[in-house]
Amino acid sequence: MNLSPALEKVYTQERLSARDAQRQAQFIAFGPIVFQVSRLMVKFGILDLLRESSEGLTMPEIAEKTKLSPYAVKVLMEASLSIGTVLVDSATDRFSLSKTGWFFLTDASTQVNVAFNHDVNYEGWFHLEEALKEGRPAGLKHFGEWPTVYEGLSRLPEEVQKSWFGFDHFYSDNSFDEALPIVFSRPTGHLLDVGGNTGRWALRCVAYDPQTEVTIMDLPQQLEMMQKQIAGKKGADRIHAYGCNLLDRTAPFPKGEEFHYDAIWMSQFLDCFGEEEILSILTRAAEIMDGDTRLYIMETFWDRQKFEPAALCLTLTSLYFTAIANGNSKMYHSEDMQRIAEQAGLTVEKIHDVLGWGHSIMVCKKSNNQ
Repeated sequence: MNLSPALEKVYTQERLSARDAQRQAQFIAFGPIVFQVSRLMVKFGILDLLRESSEGLTMPEIAEKTKLSPYAVKVLMEASLSIGTVLVDSATDRFSLSKTGWFFLTDASTQVNVAFNHDVNYEGWFHLEEALKEGRPAGLKHFGEWPTVYEGLSRLPEEVQKSWFGFDHFYSDNSFDEALPIVFSRPTGHLLDVGGNTGRWALRCVAYDPQTEVTIMDLPQQLEMMQKQIAGKKGADRIHAYGCNLLDRTAPFPKGEEFHYDAIWMSQFLDCFGEEEILSILTRAAEIMDGDTRLYIMETFWDRQKFEPAALCLTLTSLYFTAIANGNSKMYHSEDMQRIAEQAGLTVEKIHDVLGWGHSIMVCKKSNNQ
């Protein structure tokens, strides 16, 4: 298994003393309460109060400022000491924010991850065991009786939608600025955006190149949401819709009679499918490609991360797909994706790494023997 240098250092050798390892084991055992306590420390404004206080705060002062009971403050603060988000001056009983608490409060990706895990995943993960044994998103029934989360996105509660799209957009949007010059380094008169979601990438494309036409291929209900989102936006007249259930292996990719697609774009899309489904999708994509077409797969491959915390987030996010999304997909190792692409009749021409919050773009062309 190939790993980035940062991951090779961390994942191939023991890092902890026996005592530290024992503490880590207990930390895992109490993981659910660690999460909820820390989330509420932000929601109740306690971490923010500590950040703003140069001298720290006592428990009575925190209770007065938050209007929480002394009991509530005490259990939260004592737990947070053990978690490591706050520190205490034992001489004055004044609490301050630790480095971990500062990151938990201010790091944008952490905030997005907390909202996503609380609103979208938390209750559904209770059914993770079922999902793993049965190969279906057993935790999705918390929201509705759909085969995958994607059919139900437009009907999820508003707060859940907000956290789902916040998670999705945060990671993809931060890579778009660096992705656009890569895609448009070649002439791109018509781009096929597969799984285009709410049209954010399509809007960026038509703004980047005033001659480009974009066709978004997605589920019909997703396309309805997309058309509402892009209505009235500049360049929206050059964005077209093609409804398709990509899980239907007989459903062809659109092919113009008088043009070919210069680029096929799949951003944070293939991680929504299992390996056999990806093979079917890429095989059908290859069928409409010619020698000049390039297929761009933008994913957060966990093995190519520059820093280990990113790989931690990605490998754990895989279990969202297991229990909530569809029951059979994950955040992929790049070697797995390359193997599937080659089976589909594609050749990986180049991989661009370290885009935005850890994305890579795998650039594929049609194999010569196809």
